[in-house]
Amino acid sequence: MCDTFVALGSATVDGSVIFGKNSDREPNEAQEVCLFPAGNYAPGEPLKCTYRTVPQVAHTYAVLLSKPFWMWGAEMGLNEHGVAIGNEAVFTRLPYDTTANLTGMDLLRLALERAETARAALDVITGLLEQYGQGGNCGFTHPFYYHNSFILADSMEAWVLETAGKHWAAERVRGFRSISNGLTIGRDWDLASEGLVSYAVKRGWCQGKDDFDFARCYSDFLYTRLSDAHKRQVCTMQQLQQTQGRVDAAAAMAILRAHSPQPKGSWSPDHGLLGAEVCMHAGVGPVRGSQSVGSLIAQLSPFGSMAWVTATAAPCTGVFKPVWMDAGLPEQGPRPQGVSDAASLWWRHERLHRAILQDFSSRLALVAPEREQLEAGFVADALQCAPHERRDFSARCFATAADREEDWLKRVSAQPIQRGTAFYQRIAWNQFNRQAKFSIKGSLV
Repeated sequence: MCDTFVALGSATVDGSVIFGKNSDREPNEAQEVCLFPAGNYAPGEPLKCTYRTVPQVAHTYAVLLSKPFWMWGAEMGLNEHGVAIGNEAVFTRLPYDTTANLTGMDLLRLALERAETARAALDVITGLLEQYGQGGNCGFTHPFYYHNSFILADSMEAWVLETAGKHWAAERVRGFRSISNGLTIGRDWDLASEGLVSYAVKRGWCQGKDDFDFARCYSDFLYTRLSDAHKRQVCTMQQLQQTQGRVDAAAAMAILRAHSPQPKGSWSPDHGLLGAEVCMHAGVGPVRGSQSVGSLIAQLSPFGSMAWVTATAAPCTGVFKPVWMDAGLPEQGPRPQGVSDAASLWWRHERLHRAILQDFSSRLALVAPEREQLEAGFVADALQCAPHERRDFSARCFATAADREEDWLKRVSAQPIQRGTAFYQRIAWNQFNRQAKFSIKGSLV
């Protein structure tokens, strides 16, 4: 489960395009932020993706990715030409390909490595869909199959691409747009695969073109409903509407941290057995098995692009830090895996994240104001950062955030629990902790 949005220059403060995404996956499915350089290859050289091998192209572009540690593909990222893409799992009436095929994350990375514009990236993905289709297990500890939707953006435009097997529809973004875990394109689109309507007619999903609605005809109702996709997309669209013309990095961070509207300080991840938030928190059972494990914001401009990444789970407990592709990535420790490693940035943050979960509202309140102040300083200073200063500045931001999180962990751990976590939430997180061989002071037990 994920949420992705984009605001074009007409909706932002400075005319840049702002893209953002939370990647929601299993709680111990660590996500790494990595940078791959451009490359040159022999014609037809084989390229091994997560499962399937495809012919490599002669030249690939440098890419900054946020990806599950075990996959070749990525959940979100941008390339050296300022193209940003995020994908969403969507659930459709078409059967899922369970063979070792190209995953949605593979399609995303292939498009970033091969396209100079968002429109070209759309062509890359749809061309690969036509040739290979999509499929393969996308689950970490249990099988999980789905189709994919995408937002593809560059400094001039953005597209929504939604797929069902080899079928697809694409809509050019006007102003701003968001997607979640459900098909959203209805009767109007700008591009579509051949036979999109006739296939639906043949299956009896509609009577003809006048009766055709892509989302209605192709969506699987049950899984789309259980994902709470509509509620989350409404949430992101409302926030984009409310900040239209004023969207900036801070507004994008706030969108990715959104929880359900509640009296101030009263929302908690253990609020129920069903439901989902933009800032996703895992709980008990298959319906609430996902956690926001990585977050990325891209600011795309004809004069250069940059990213803001947490490189950690739970954006409400993490810190967004600046990254420029031409400046490289700061040190993050060993590549994270699916078990705890105190030397890894992603797992170090889990000590703070999982400590806050013990008494979410009270403990988050100890951190949030200072975190927002810290990020505001990062954003202000990034605007003044000269190209030759970017590497050092980014490294300082990562180091400062790490130091602050150590201070916050001590502060949070010293705070007596005021409101205990619901028993079913304790059961779920105790299991997650055991699976990851993870322990913290004051277990959720």
